[in-house]
Amino acid sequence: MALLGVYISAVNLISGWDFLISQLKANWYWIFGLALGFGIQIFLFSYLRARHQAQVSGKMITVSGATSGTAMLACCAHYLVNILPIVGISGLAAVIGQYQTELFVLGLIANVIGIGYMINKLKQA
Repeated sequence: MALLGVYISAVNLISGWDFLISQLKANWYWIFGLALGFGIQIFLFSYLRARHQAQVSGKMITVSGATSGTAMLACCAHYLVNILPIVGISGLAAVIGQYQTELFVLGLIANVIGIGYMINKLKQA
């Protein structure tokens, strides 16, 4: 649930409490789905590492977490222009904001792949 904490903190810092609440109401199923999927991956990763019976790479967790985090923050990407007035960042923020739903789906796919990877390693152990 650390990913959810990062999301709440970042959106509140960038856009304020009211905007955070409106985004949670509008996209709760995406946001909590991404956080839950990432949490399951972290649990499985920690479990496998604790057993010391499986060689598990943290790369899948890193990719999945970055994808999920980016998807979650896509809702307020256009506000990054106010904070980071760099021309390249503003263009990137606009693109991210336009493809919010697609990024949510990509984040969920990354979570499913990551969970599948961890379950496969668990079966091998």
